[in-house]
Amino acid sequence: MSRHSSSLRSLLTAEVATQRARYLTWFGIISASCLALSQLGSYLINTRIPLGTSVEISSILYFTHIRNLGGVFGLAQGQGWIFAAFSVLLISALVLYLVLSKRVRVYEYLCFGFIAGGGLSNVLDRLVYGSVIDFIDVRGIPFWHYIFNTADTFVHIGLWPMLFIGLFWHRD
Repeated sequence: MSRHSSSLRSLLTAEVATQRARYLTWFGIISASCLALSQLGSYLINTRIPLGTSVEISSILYFTHIRNLGGVFGLAQGQGWIFAAFSVLLISALVLYLVLSKRVRVYEYLCFGFIAGGGLSNVLDRLVYGSVIDFIDVRGIPFWHYIFNTADTFVHIGLWPMLFIGLFWHRD
């Protein structure tokens, strides 16, 4: 091996490490932003709209303050700690994957940032308020009666592109 190829290999390794650090920084910024915005929403709803009441934003959008003591779609009411523990384990595994894996794509850092930020916000809601504060109430959609929050929205913003890109774009 020549000195030239060795120094080129070192340069490429350093460039990859710098790029990964930049992507991890973006993951952290997106996660922290989603967490902060979701927590701000929970705080504002909790302090400004009494539990069980609604404020009409438009003819189809209301802010309705409810508490979810369970999990997704209100499943397992009273068992929120299970979803919180599962979320912490899942987000920890996600971060380990991003840090340790050699083949992480750029979109994964970005999408996982939304998922982690939203997931952590719901965990923090459970710790701070004893339940998840849900308030986005879209009315007029047949067979839809769910009320959700900004954290759930962020999880979906990260999840759906990951699903479609993984299924239809990258198949290696």
